[in-house]
Amino acid sequence: MTDKTPWSLRSLANPSPFEFAMMLLSLLSVIIVLVMTFGRLDTETYRLLFFIDTTICMIFMINFFVGLFRARDRLFYLRHHWIDFIASIPAIEALRIARVFQILRVIRLIRMSRSFLIPLIKQRKQATLASLLVAMVTILTFASIIILIVESGTEGANIQTAEQAIWWALVTISTVGYGDFYPVSTAGHIVGGIVIVSGVSFFGVISGYMASVFVAPDESERQERQDAHKAEIKSELEMALARMEENQRQMEQNQAQMLAKIAELKQALEAQKN
Repeated sequence: MTDKTPWSLRSLANPSPFEFAMMLLSLLSVIIVLVMTFGRLDTETYRLLFFIDTTICMIFMINFFVGLFRARDRLFYLRHHWIDFIASIPAIEALRIARVFQILRVIRLIRMSRSFLIPLIKQRKQATLASLLVAMVTILTFASIIILIVESGTEGANIQTAEQAIWWALVTISTVGYGDFYPVSTAGHIVGGIVIVSGVSFFGVISGYMASVFVAPDESERQERQDAHKAEIKSELEMALARMEENQRQMEQNQAQMLAKIAELKQALEAQKN
C-alpha cells in the first residue's frame, strides 16, 4: 500500500477493492442494526449482534485512520469522510444508520466508472484481501447467530451465550476444534459442517494468496520490468533510427561528391575539345 493518491481522486477513476469491501460490510452492519432495533430478540442474541457490530465498527475505524494517514491532504479527507468516522462509533445506534451514506457513495462511484471489474482484476492482491475480510466477517456473523438460535433451548446444549457462540464459530472456521463447545442438535451439526467446509475453503484461499505473495512477482516489480523493457526497446529504436539518418547523410554526401567529380570530368573533356 504505497499509493499516496488522495482517496477522492483515486476513487473517481477506479474504486478500490477495499471500498467495495467496506460497502458490503456497511450493508451487513445496517442489516444488523435494523434487526437489533426492530427485531424481537432475546438477551443473548442481542448481545451477540452487538458484539459483531462493534467488531465491524472497529474495522471501519481502522479503515478510516489508514485512509487519513495515507491521504496527501488530510483536511480534504476529513471534510469528505467525516461521516465515515461518525458511522464507525460503536454503541450509538442512531449514528450507525449513517453507514447507508457510505453504501450510496460507493454505488455512485460504481456508476461513474465505466468499468469497475477491470480495476478489480488488475488489483488482484487487494481484491483477494478484501474478499477474505468480507468472507471472514460474514461467515463468523451468520455462523454464530444461527448456532446460538439453533442451540438455545435444546436439552444438553452447551452453547448458550453470545461469547460461547462467537468462540465456537471462530474455532470451527479455523478447523482447530478444541471441543470445549459443540452443537448437540441435528440442525447444529449441519451448521457446523457448513462452517467447517467454509473454513477449509477460506484457509485454502489464504494459503494460495500467501504463496502468490512470496512466489509470484509483485505487480509493481512486473510493471517496472515492463517499463524498463519498453525503455530499452525505445532506446534501441532511437539508436537504429539515428544510424539510419547518419547513413542517409553519408550517402547524400557521397552522391554530392560523385556529382561534383562528374561535373569536373565534363569540364575537363570540354576543355580538351576546345
